[in-house]
Amino acid sequence: MKTYMAHAQNVVRKWYVVDAEGMVLGRLASKVASILRGKNKPTFTPNVDTGDFVIIVNTDKVVLTGKKLEKKYYKYHTGHIGGLKEIQYKTLLNEKSDFAVYEAVRRMLPKNRLGRQMITKLKVFKGPDHNHQAQKPEELKLV
Repeated sequence: MKTYMAHAQNVVRKWYVVDAEGMVLGRLASKVASILRGKNKPTFTPNVDTGDFVIIVNTDKVVLTGKKLEKKYYKYHTGHIGGLKEIQYKTLLNEKSDFAVYEAVRRMLPKNRLGRQMITKLKVFKGPDHNHQAQKPEELKLV
């Protein structure tokens, strides 16, 4: 039996729109990361970017379960000595919900040049409108 290996020039990409209203942040991010990676296709190849484009709208209405709004922190380092910064997810979702969703998806992708190529296919918007109508994206229902 032969193993199918996809080639980058033969990949057919679709555009999907995901409405994040009322969805849990982690579950949304894991499903979107899987689509960006191409794991939902029968032509999935681990070393080739076979994923589709994903547009996420209404990120300001994404939710966290339990007490994560108060207890969970987004942590990053400035690069300076003692530069560890923490932001509570309650304030992060109020001020920059699109960034919170983007980072959740980015951190679920591979940490190499292939992952950096995959994240460029993600488009995130706070409100219900996006500027990619020309690509005729399909509505994607994530369960």
